[in-house]
Amino acid sequence: MKLITAIIQPDRLDHVREALIQADITRITVSRVTGHGRQEDIELYRGQKIAPNLIPKIRLDIAVNNEFVDITVDTIIDAASHGDGEIGDGKIFITSLEECIRIRTRERGGKAI
Repeated sequence: MKLITAIIQPDRLDHVREALIQADITRITVSRVTGHGRQEDIELYRGQKIAPNLIPKIRLDIAVNNEFVDITVDTIIDAASHGDGEIGDGKIFITSLEECIRIRTRERGGKAI
């Protein structure tokens, strides 16, 4: 089992969500977050560098069984990219998921996902 965390631009959320549904990935968690990556927006104010502003982003958390990892990642990449090669389309992190438990039924592991 893996936990896929994707940070994407807010305007791509509907595209990514629809693409995931088409790929039979329907269980996702969406959070609004802020952060800063490689965007170059350092400002000078009276000769001093000002820390860059935090930029609104969307965080998707998706727990999947191992056979769905590549499908999920490829779907997110295709749907989240603006296709213009600009910085800021986002990132995807894949981490091992030690255990998953469905509270209602007490199912564990891949069945609980």
